[in-house]
Amino acid sequence: MATLLVRNADVLVTMDDDRREIPGGGLLARDGWVERVGPSSSLPDAADEVLDARGRVVVPGLVNTHHHFYQTLTRAVPAAQGAGLFDWLRALYPIWARMTPDDIAVSTQLALVELAMSGCTTASDHLYLFPDGCRLDDEIEAAQPIGMRLHASRGSMSLGESDGGLPPDSLVEDEADILADTQRVIEAYHDPGPGAMTQVAVAPCSPFSVTGKAMAQSATLARAMGAAMHTHLAETADEAAFCVENYGKRPLDYAESLGWVGDDAWFAHGVHMRPSEVDRMAAAGVGVAHCPSSNMRLASGIAPVRRYRDRGVRVGLGVDGSASNDGGHMLGEARQAMLLARLAAAGEGSPGPLMPAREALEMATLGGAAVLGRDDIGSLQPGKAADFAVFRVDDLAHAGAGADPVAALILCAPVSAEETWAHGRAVVASGRPVGVELEPLIERHNRASRRLIGG
Repeated sequence: MATLLVRNADVLVTMDDDRREIPGGGLLARDGWVERVGPSSSLPDAADEVLDARGRVVVPGLVNTHHHFYQTLTRAVPAAQGAGLFDWLRALYPIWARMTPDDIAVSTQLALVELAMSGCTTASDHLYLFPDGCRLDDEIEAAQPIGMRLHASRGSMSLGESDGGLPPDSLVEDEADILADTQRVIEAYHDPGPGAMTQVAVAPCSPFSVTGKAMAQSATLARAMGAAMHTHLAETADEAAFCVENYGKRPLDYAESLGWVGDDAWFAHGVHMRPSEVDRMAAAGVGVAHCPSSNMRLASGIAPVRRYRDRGVRVGLGVDGSASNDGGHMLGEARQAMLLARLAAAGEGSPGPLMPAREALEMATLGGAAVLGRDDIGSLQPGKAADFAVFRVDDLAHAGAGADPVAALILCAPVSAEETWAHGRAVVASGRPVGVELEPLIERHNRASRRLIGG
């Protein structure tokens, strides 16, 4: 049985029930599972693989709860740079309509490498349009060499422009086809067991791109097959107005009417939720993927994260699509979440301390694991998966931050991980991805991007 020893970390952050931070800490893992955690002096001297973390901070692997990998192909598109959500989508739909299966594959690999190099070990992606024969399989198969945990959401759009929706009719699917293919990919790829590297979620896109019938049928299918449920909800004021105008209900009321609340569901964004709605979400057990950079980029608003957490709503972080961020740096997203929460508190005149760095880090680890319904990741303790990231704190970015190197990971400028490991296997080693050659990947990705954007 293969063993891995990590030792001599300046600090090892466990995120266990006691939130222990161990100076000179380390861990011993066996076959991908953490067996022991503690001071390095309490651990064995040898293992099949040994990683010396002197001058570094070790944290649980970061968990990304919402992304659109394919959007790495359309970063900084001029026509979408100054637009809010609806106009941003209208500018990009025609470009995305030209994607091929190869585009899905190359964007998946690039997005995952970018995440891994920021310390992320688990990523949830929402793929909701399938032009030119594209399938969710293209993403799942492309992800395997990278070595990260993938929650692949089989998204869908069924409400086209001619029926009052936002997407062009050419990008929507037949509802029966959506359900049949969703069932197929769950049966083919979904692993519900501990340590799963691939899971599939059911994820109709949004109230303005999916019919109520498809939303309700998707919820029924997900629960029949034991899969989680994910959708965009309450992202913008425009979306809230759309729901009231077309359905006579606010977004959460509409979701509730279709069976879209429960501890098996999580919403992306949740920006425009009233206090009473937050209470209802807490009671129902719904989770939220908070995407601070995207919400600022599209001027969508500030999600009520403080209220969510105070009421007991599960909150994780998402980088969102790389055409609305336009990056995929999970450590940077944790920093952004902390700063935006502080800004929101100032705007509300809220008393008390501002969001601490460690709370942002908790959302990026334990919070994300909870949102995805995983109790096998998110912390470093015996019985959990050996998912972790190693960051240097003896570098330029952290000079002068030795008084609290853990907080410095969030407060200082975001840096790349030196090492990222998922289930006891290296995904990033010495600052380089292990499963793919970086420069040829970037070249292939940029070639695909130029073809799409150039038309």
